[in-house]
Amino acid sequence: MATAVAPAQAEAATAADQQRAERDRGDRQERRSERRQERRSERREARNDPRSERREARAQVRREAPRRQARPQQRAERPQPVARDQERRGREWNRSDRRSDTAQVRSGRDWNRSERRDANRAIRREDVREASRTDRRADRREERRADRRADRREDRRIDRRQDRRADRREDRRIDRRQDRRADRRADRRADYRDAYREGRRDERRRDNREDRRIRRDGYRDGYRDARRGDRHERRKRHWDGRRWHHYNTWNRYDWRDNHRYNWHDYRKRYRSIYRLGRYYAPYRDYRYRRLSIGFYIGDLFFGSRYWINDPWRYRLPEVYGPYRWVRYYDDVLLVDTYSGEVVDVIYDFFW
Repeated sequence: MATAVAPAQAEAATAADQQRAERDRGDRQERRSERRQERRSERREARNDPRSERREARAQVRREAPRRQARPQQRAERPQPVARDQERRGREWNRSDRRSDTAQVRSGRDWNRSERRDANRAIRREDVREASRTDRRADRREERRADRRADRREDRRIDRRQDRRADRREDRRIDRRQDRRADRRADRRADYRDAYREGRRDERRRDNREDRRIRRDGYRDGYRDARRGDRHERRKRHWDGRRWHHYNTWNRYDWRDNHRYNWHDYRKRYRSIYRLGRYYAPYRDYRYRRLSIGFYIGDLFFGSRYWINDPWRYRLPEVYGPYRWVRYYDDVLLVDTYSGEVVDVIYDFFW
């Protein structure tokens, strides 16, 4: 009966142990680790403290005293040999079961440790990956920001360079235009001045030549006759078919010495007055010819549309009798309307 009871009790114990092992497998490891740490700390404190060693020695003595007293009783109460063999067999069987249980528990612990290690490794790897990702993202953001800043700076530099170049080009264009205008104005002024001087010189030369020729001819014919001829030439007459018209000849020297008729200086101040526009000749195919004093022109050239009705507007002297100031292209002619003779002329009078 004892042999039958022992295996049943062992099986019940192993089943209970397995249930407890499966139930407390998760919490047992943490408790054991905590207990181990507590024991280790207590042992360290005990080693460091001599009193604790004495206490442990006393506790051991006390523990061993009842055991020594109980040994003779246990010897007296020893069971029969058969029962001892059966009990030893049950103990060995229980020991094997316990060893298997502890091996399973240890294998579960190792498996849990490996799982935790793997989980921790995976977490650390994920953390490292996430950190590297964040670092790469930050680097890329910083690089993009730096690139955008550099691009904006370069764009601003290029814009400023282009603006400065455009400004310099515009300034050079304006300067060239102003220089050309100033040069043209200076050239025109110099040309007008030179033309006026040359015209005055040529006119004076022609007048002097004509005077010398007249005087020479008069001296040849006799001085008295020359003076008489000059006296008679001061007066002229014209027969219009019904009666004679007597009038004085035009003196082209007196009015030029009068400062009231200084048309040259007046034209410098009021240039727009002398700008009359295009001249239309009476004949279609007619071209400009330089006319001089003593030249006879047709009546179409000194028609009323070519008259200068207000000579004082241009600082010209007033006329009398048949004389009329007439525009001929840019020149001014004083024409005797009775005969068509050019009595006086001013070249390049208008613009």
